[in-house]
Amino acid sequence: MTAQAITAQAIADTLRVALQTHTLEVLDESAAHAGHAGANGSGSGTHFRVRIGSPLFTGRSRVAQHRLVYDSLRDFMDQGLHALAIEVL
Repeated sequence: MTAQAITAQAIADTLRVALQTHTLEVLDESAAHAGHAGANGSGSGTHFRVRIGSPLFTGRSRVAQHRLVYDSLRDFMDQGLHALAIEVL
């Protein structure tokens, strides 16, 4: 993956393709974390909440489900995505 801005849309696009999602909502909560560890000072691109449903989660433990999400977003993590709250639906 080439470097791209860390946005809710970019994260959603990546998760849709990688995990064949049937339900997906990505919220950028970075502004609420200004001044916290990992904040980049711009108020965006560091702290996200993902509400996600995927057929690939069926039969997997919560840890395995979260690992699929983290693995799909590894390039974003390497670029500065600091915090990710995952809600599996």
